[in-house]
Amino acid sequence: MVTMLLWLGELTIASWILSYGAEHLSMKYGAKFVGRTILSIATTLPEIAIVVYAAAEGSYGIAIGAGLGSNLLMMTLGLALMLLIATTRLSKAPLKGVDVSTFKLDKIFLIITAVVSAALFIDGYNYFDGFIFAGMFIVYLGLAVYEMKSEKAKKMSYLDIQEKKGEGIVDHNLIEVKDQHLPSKPFDKRILKASLAFAAGTIGILLGAEPFIHSLKGYSMEVGVSAIVLAVIISPIAGEMPEKISLMLLARKGAVGASIAVANVLGSKILNNTLLLAVAVFGAMYHGGFYSVIQANTLLKYQMILVTVITIIALIPMFKKEIGLKVGIMLAAMYIVSLIIQFLLPHDV
Repeated sequence: MVTMLLWLGELTIASWILSYGAEHLSMKYGAKFVGRTILSIATTLPEIAIVVYAAAEGSYGIAIGAGLGSNLLMMTLGLALMLLIATTRLSKAPLKGVDVSTFKLDKIFLIITAVVSAALFIDGYNYFDGFIFAGMFIVYLGLAVYEMKSEKAKKMSYLDIQEKKGEGIVDHNLIEVKDQHLPSKPFDKRILKASLAFAAGTIGILLGAEPFIHSLKGYSMEVGVSAIVLAVIISPIAGEMPEKISLMLLARKGAVGASIAVANVLGSKILNNTLLLAVAVFGAMYHGGFYSVIQANTLLKYQMILVTVITIIALIPMFKKEIGLKVGIMLAAMYIVSLIIQFLLPHDV
């Protein structure tokens, strides 16, 4: 127990450092796109490390359980905390509701990946499924890039129209030439600090993931609870720490911050249903050979069904223009119910 808590603490601290670096880097390189991709990958790194080490040593149930637990936690309690902060005085600029109308791609893609990952798990995951998950991840990144470029093009078109309505047509070539002669910006020490923090957090996570898996398995034997159940409940505490911290910090910054937070949650959960599962399958292939299969035992099937259903239910309110505090309370209640269900499911130690 003590050993597990120590490594859980190490992963949590490393995740916090990673979160600091990821958030500050995202402030430099953009908002929505970064929330979906770079920040999502960064905040998913702890889960990826846990899944890699678990799958590579043959603990396939723990690997899949860690990913499922991450989706369960953040689609319920994670979003609930974000809404609680964004819509109350805990925020610097409280909102009546968080606008989720611009995340149509993410919501649809999350439903598709959740259903596909559950359907493919009926006969277990093999190398073919691993390539499907990797392919879906690449498609999502491609669509995110395409949408980002389309939005930029629309903004530029809008600016051109506004310029023509104003004091005549602006010569963009002159602006570009003028900009070329501007003095270069001084070196930003904050970016260096954020990069170093990002690197330090990454190293800490890689160092702590493997011993955490070993201590988790040992603790499951002590208390008589399946390591899979513990992975679903305990692993996300450390694995999702960067995302939880990012959500709370971003939610306090008003509408823009809340928007990035939503993009981060949806993007990282899509990563869990694609990249994370691909990593689990490839880790199993590394451990047992190319044709290794992650078998779908009874407990994992129940877990997969539970998480898929909760993901879809949590997404239903998000197809409205805004979500508010009432939705947050509902999501928090769903998380509590899911914890109770975890211990009622039939399982072996």
